[in-house]
Amino acid sequence: MRKTVLTIIAIAFALSGLAQAQSECDTLYIKAMQANAPAERAKLLKDFLASCSGKGSQYEGFANAFLCTGQFPKTDQEVVSYGEKALALGGLDETVKSEVIYALAVTYNKLGNIEKTKTYAQQLIAAATAGKAKQPEGASWNKLIGVGHFLLGQAKQKSNDVAGALESYQSAYGLLNDTAILVEVKKMGKGFMDAKKYAEAEKVYRYLAGTGKDPDSIRIIADILAQTGRKGEALQMFKDMYAKKKTGDMANNIGILLAQESKTNPAVIPEAVNYLLEASLLLQNQGQAQKARNLAEGLFMSQDKEWNNRVKAIQESQKLIDDWTKTINAKFGNKSEEELTPDERREYRKIKEVLDKEIATVEGIQAQQKATMARLETLLAQAKRRVGR
Repeated sequence: MRKTVLTIIAIAFALSGLAQAQSECDTLYIKAMQANAPAERAKLLKDFLASCSGKGSQYEGFANAFLCTGQFPKTDQEVVSYGEKALALGGLDETVKSEVIYALAVTYNKLGNIEKTKTYAQQLIAAATAGKAKQPEGASWNKLIGVGHFLLGQAKQKSNDVAGALESYQSAYGLLNDTAILVEVKKMGKGFMDAKKYAEAEKVYRYLAGTGKDPDSIRIIADILAQTGRKGEALQMFKDMYAKKKTGDMANNIGILLAQESKTNPAVIPEAVNYLLEASLLLQNQGQAQKARNLAEGLFMSQDKEWNNRVKAIQESQKLIDDWTKTINAKFGNKSEEELTPDERREYRKIKEVLDKEIATVEGIQAQQKATMARLETLLAQAKRRVGR
C-alpha cells in the first residue's frame, strides 16, 4: 500500500515538473512571437527550440514553421531542415502547413532536386485544395494550388516528361493567369527547337497557340511542319496566317514552299510568283526583298520555254557582232566608203550586210524578251495593289 502511494506521489511530481516546463516554454514562444523585427523573432525562436525541443511544447511545430517561412536571412538547408521538422511534428493548421510545403517545394526546385520538388509540389496542391474546401474564403488557396502545379511542371520538364509538364503548366496558367508561365513554356519549346526535337517542340507550341497569347507560335508550328516533311500542312497554316495579316516573312515562306513544290508540280508557279512578288514589297530587309524578287523572276521566266534559248541566241549573235565590228575596224579603219577601193567596198558591204542582219536579229529577240518582262511588270503592279503599295 505504501509503495502505491509513493508511486502516485512520484507521478504527481513528474506531471508538475512537465507542466512547469511547458509553461516556461510557452512563455519563451510567446515572447519570441511578440518581437517586432523578423530577425529578432527568429533568434528568440531558435532559443526557444534550443530549450524546448522534444519537451512536448504545443508550439514546437509552429516555431519550426516560422523559421522555415519567415522573412529573414536563412540558407536553403535551414529552410529544408526547419520545414521538414515542422511537418514531422504535425499540428499545423492548413494555412501554415501549406506555406511550409510551398517553401520546401520552391527550395528543392532551386536546388535541382527533381523528386523532392515533385513530392512537395503534389503535397502543396493537396494541402491547399483541402484548405480551400474547409475555408473557401480564407487564404489565397488558388494561388498556392497554381504554384504547386507550376513547380510540378518544372520538375516534370526537367525529367523530360513533356506531356506531363504541359498538363501541369496548363493547370497553373488556368489558376494564376500569369504570362510568366507561358514564358517558361516558350523556353521549353525553344530548347526543343534548338535540339531539333521537333515532335516535342510541336506539342509545346500547339499548347501556346491554344492559349491565344502567343501568335508567333503558329508560325513556329508551320516551320516545324515544313522541317518534318509536312509541307502541305505548313503551307496551309502560312496561308491562313497571311490571310489574317500580310507580312513579308509570311509571303516569303509561302513563296519558297510553292517554289519547292513547283519542281514536281509546275502548275503552282504562277501562285508562287505572286507570293514572292508580294514578299519583295513587304520585307523590310532589302537583301531578303531582292532575293524574293529574283526568285519570282526566275520562276516566272521558267514558264517561258524559249527564254533561255533566246538568251543563248542573243549571246551568240552578240559575239558575231563584236567579231565583225572588230574586222571592219581592223580592215577599213576610219576610211569612208568613198575612200575604199572597189574590192574593199564590196567586202565592206558584204560584212556590213551580215552585221546589220545580226543586229536586227538581236533586236527582234530583245523585243520578245521585253514582252515577257512587261508581263512580269504587270504582275508586280498587281501585287502592289494587293498589298497597298
